[in-house]
Amino acid sequence: MAKIGLFFGTQTGNTESAAEEIQKAFGSGLVDLHDVAKADASDFADYDCVIVGCPTWNIGELQSDWEGLLPELDDVDFSGKKVAYFGCGDQIGYSDNFLDAIGILEEKIAERGGKTVGYWSMEGYEFDQSKAVRNGKFVGLALDDTNQSELTEQRLKKWVALLRSEFGV
Repeated sequence: MAKIGLFFGTQTGNTESAAEEIQKAFGSGLVDLHDVAKADASDFADYDCVIVGCPTWNIGELQSDWEGLLPELDDVDFSGKKVAYFGCGDQIGYSDNFLDAIGILEEKIAERGGKTVGYWSMEGYEFDQSKAVRNGKFVGLALDDTNQSELTEQRLKKWVALLRSEFGV
């Protein structure tokens, strides 16, 4: 079976918890977790399927470990890689930049040849603007544990089922 690399940055632990749940939902031995605080850009080379997790911090900013890794992504060739994204944010408190971080990362990785998979419906969310929206959908799974924590588990399971199909695992 194909291995999947899941790269996440976390500030409060929510994104790390979501990453662990995604790993568990895929099943034993299929997903390798990488905290970007300890990862190197060259680690992406080991995977044909990649999952990127990042919370949006402050006013539409990348989580600090992703911010530090972002310039290094210029040296990574994502050609031929399928890349899925998930983000944690607050659609009410930060409705003008909900999930901007995954939009920023998706733009950079797509420029480097990554094929975005795992688009997610905007249905059930209320926000004003987001850099994570392309053609009427989020570039990946949108999680809001501040306002919709009761939906997180169901959303994760549904998204992982979608990714199983798109990753071919």
